[in-house]
Amino acid sequence: MTALEMYSERAADCRREADAATLVNVRDRCLSSAAAWQEMADRAQLAEAYRADDIERKAEQRKAPDPFYGGFHYAG
Repeated sequence: MTALEMYSERAADCRREADAATLVNVRDRCLSSAAAWQEMADRAQLAEAYRADDIERKAEQRKAPDPFYGGFHYAG
């Protein structure tokens, strides 16, 4: 299970708990927790997207010839 999946699952759990709550303060606490977990899930999703873009960018850099040396350069 990835962090994104765990965060999303916890957010859904908190929303279900909020729906089942009979006390207003418990419902509010669950909704607040759900919002926090969802924010972490959103950040994890964004980080995964940035990581994938970075991998793709580095792969493209390795393919491109270096204009100064006329050959390929290391983009490690």
